[in-house]
Amino acid sequence: MKAAEIKDVLSQFSLFRELNNDELDKVVEISISREWKKGSHVFLQDDPLENVYFINDGRVKIYKSDINGKEQIVAILTKGEMFPHVGFFRKGGYPAFSEVLENAQLVVVPIAQFEKVLIENPELCIKVFKVLGEKIVDLQERLEAQILNNTYEQIIKLLVRLCKMHGQDQGDGSYTLKGDFTNKDLANMIGTTRETVSRTLTKMKKKNLIETDRDGHLILKPDQLLEEMF
Repeated sequence: MKAAEIKDVLSQFSLFRELNNDELDKVVEISISREWKKGSHVFLQDDPLENVYFINDGRVKIYKSDINGKEQIVAILTKGEMFPHVGFFRKGGYPAFSEVLENAQLVVVPIAQFEKVLIENPELCIKVFKVLGEKIVDLQERLEAQILNNTYEQIIKLLVRLCKMHGQDQGDGSYTLKGDFTNKDLANMIGTTRETVSRTLTKMKKKNLIETDRDGHLILKPDQLLEEMF
């Protein structure tokens, strides 16, 4: 990918969207484009933290693993998303694993060089803090869901969140959520079991809260699901 293409990609991210040409050029100068194959890892948990990545194409799973090898999915990221959000201000190692679920093309921004750009461009610092603030709110909402809601309600909130992030809006209040997420994936996102997710989805289908099309994709209405909680 040439510099002009990298510039076009980065300009679509909220972090850089309001930068003028000169400011964006400074970021492009330190950026490179790389491709990763499905099944590979962009980085491993505790690897030295060196880069922040911006997804131009593909899907990446961010997950943690405990000493027993149990997986906890932090996020499934697609085109237009960056990771890790803590990269700019964290020292040490990467806080999680990043596995490529679909062949991915990423723009790589070295942290050390980017920090120099931030020092020279205070306005960009403010934008970084805004993006991090949005991420903190998202994480806070997810934590509250785990603390305050039972498993059934957690699954509802998870499906609603995935719809907004990855679903296809059908224009009538319903969304199509492609069958990219297995029941095990959903379980690992909220710390429950695959069997619990399977039983819950079956229950929701019987109550006509969700449907499955011929391709195995979920069809649901977020508003209807949220009403189920009250």
